[in-house]
Amino acid sequence: MLALMGFLMVIAFMYLIMSKRLSAMTALMLVPLAFGIALGFGPQLGAMSLEGIKKVAPTGIMICFAILYFGVMIDAGLFDPLISRILKAVKGDPMKVVVGTAILAGIVSLDGDGSTTYMITCSAMLAVHRRLGIHPLILPAMAIMQNGVMNILPWGGPTGRVMSALSLEASDVFVPLIPAMVAGTIWVLFVAYRIGLKERARLGTLHLQDTVPGPATANMDKENQILKRPHLFWINLGMTIILMAALVKELLPLNVLFMIGTSLALIINYPKLKDQQARIATHAANALPVIVMVFAAGIFMGIMSGTKMVDAMANSLVSVIPPSMGPHLALITALASLPFTFFLTNDAFYFGVVPILVKTAATYGITPAEIARASLIGQGAHLLSPLVASTYLLVGLCGVEFGDFQKYTLLWAIGTSIVMLALALTIGIIPL
Repeated sequence: MLALMGFLMVIAFMYLIMSKRLSAMTALMLVPLAFGIALGFGPQLGAMSLEGIKKVAPTGIMICFAILYFGVMIDAGLFDPLISRILKAVKGDPMKVVVGTAILAGIVSLDGDGSTTYMITCSAMLAVHRRLGIHPLILPAMAIMQNGVMNILPWGGPTGRVMSALSLEASDVFVPLIPAMVAGTIWVLFVAYRIGLKERARLGTLHLQDTVPGPATANMDKENQILKRPHLFWINLGMTIILMAALVKELLPLNVLFMIGTSLALIINYPKLKDQQARIATHAANALPVIVMVFAAGIFMGIMSGTKMVDAMANSLVSVIPPSMGPHLALITALASLPFTFFLTNDAFYFGVVPILVKTAATYGITPAEIARASLIGQGAHLLSPLVASTYLLVGLCGVEFGDFQKYTLLWAIGTSIVMLALALTIGIIPL
């Protein structure tokens, strides 16, 4: 019953947001509450919700101050030279912009953190996309698809979890998957090229003087030009590089780093208290919708975990595998990782489901490393799950609806996993 209700809850949530009957924020809160009450957990729902909120609170704080920090940097003109160079390089060609966005997202994704990837990619490319009139869903699609491939890096979340759960080394799990990651990246770039060609056909190769100026560009209105701090460019650049290096090195928690960075950015660029308050008020409008979405997701995850629906869903998915398919359990794991990692959290899948699969696979001579590699294939589409907090940051930065974003990107993202699986099977790193 718990498993059935869990699947029904996720399906109901997806239907409500994709059909636009509810916003993602309200659906994340009301749907699990309704199902929790129906299951008889009414008195415990408050504690479950609070536990989920506590878990996402650091992410919410980090997102809040990250949006403020990069908002201040955009106001101060830090990214203007980069945007100008990109515009000159692409010469108004939407196809080059889309492919360049995917390449940039791949490079930034090397730090293994999705939030950082989205913030840097969007800060650098959003104004270019808007200036050329490119469809607003394309930028977040390129960023999340490329980040889905790079999410398999050992210092990323899922690979670290599966290595910990199975006591494996990176040489057992990650290194053999590198060719599959290369194939996944090529697929993302191919998708970017195809989408870019369609945008070029729709928009043409534009002349810069024919385009409408967007935010964070050189040709902005007088009011925004007043906010520019060109004399502080190198200071702002150095501060941002130090911040990114500290993020990668994990010198302090991400939320603390961005709180410190935001404070310094405001004081250095806008020393007057009135100007600081104006910058905070301006960017709070961008930060608030994302933050409330993260905390709403905390309620969703808290109730799923507290009612044990997640555990029941995991066990039921494992139990449907017939014994006759045992010798093909690695392939089954790879295919099942798509819905597993979409409907469950990474913690629930890699710490709950994968060890069960490993024990079953051992009876058929399939090694833990092979199951571990197979379990990571689904990461191509995992980040589109409503349970991934950083995705709400991405849609918030790009100003798009979560449901629209899922519908636009999901099939392309599933294609990433299929391409990676095909190569993995071909070269034998995942056995048939």
